[in-house]
Amino acid sequence: MTDVAISSFDELSPKTAYALWRLRQDVFIVEQDCPYLDLDGRDLEPGTRHVVLSDGDQLAGTARILDDGDVWRIGRVVLAPTHRGKGLADVIMAAAVEALTDRDVVLDAQSPLAGWYAKFGFVKDGEEFLEDDIPHTPMRLTR
Repeated sequence: MTDVAISSFDELSPKTAYALWRLRQDVFIVEQDCPYLDLDGRDLEPGTRHVVLSDGDQLAGTARILDDGDVWRIGRVVLAPTHRGKGLADVIMAAAVEALTDRDVVLDAQSPLAGWYAKFGFVKDGEEFLEDDIPHTPMRLTR
């Protein structure tokens, strides 16, 4: 059974923080072959929230919500390989979108996933660009 929670860094247990950083590393850096500094300091910011999807005591997926001042920014949306194909990414995104009601929400979608993000009300908000050789599309959810 899966459970979703939204927490600040200080509310994460050390085990959960380690698991989400490990998952992001395994998928974004190793699986997608994108060497970059995932630990960019933004996880620690007071306005940052972590969407954590648990399956029992296992981390199933996560996303990061950043407070960018005039907008919220969703990023680092990821599922563990063992939990893909079950619709669980929808659970993560729905929780993130439902939690952010007071201002617009932006994200940079990997372009093949732009249609999936559109299910949550996001629309294209700029020109496609390459990041780590992966096409991305800026998107916005207007509040």
